[in-house]
Amino acid sequence: QVRLVESGGGLVQPGGSLRLSCAASGSVYRVSVMGWYRQAPGNQRELVASITSGGTTNLPDSVKGRFTISRDNAKNTVYLQMNSLKPVDTAVYYCYMGIGWPQRDYWGQGTQVTVSS
Repeated sequence: QVRLVESGGGLVQPGGSLRLSCAASGSVYRVSVMGWYRQAPGNQRELVASITSGGTTNLPDSVKGRFTISRDNAKNTVYLQMNSLKPVDTAVYYCYMGIGWPQRDYWGQGTQVTVSS
């Protein structure tokens, strides 16, 4: 009933920027948290950034200061602004939302981000 669609991925040179967007459609009536995860080949999926409906954010040190997460609750949309990109940022980026009560996890299909010169 809920579908997350990501956009904005692509190929960028080191030091460049990308902006990812993720919009939820369907039975979206209560979104407790929105976020982004990424997974590179051979690696586990890791948290990139999250934001609650109240605006509390959580970002690991690996991206803090370079990435910014924001959301538009009215549009059920979450954004990830990625600046100063590094090759180690190369991964498939997945949108995540915790929706409903009790909360259920929903995932997007993923969008490829490649940072290479």
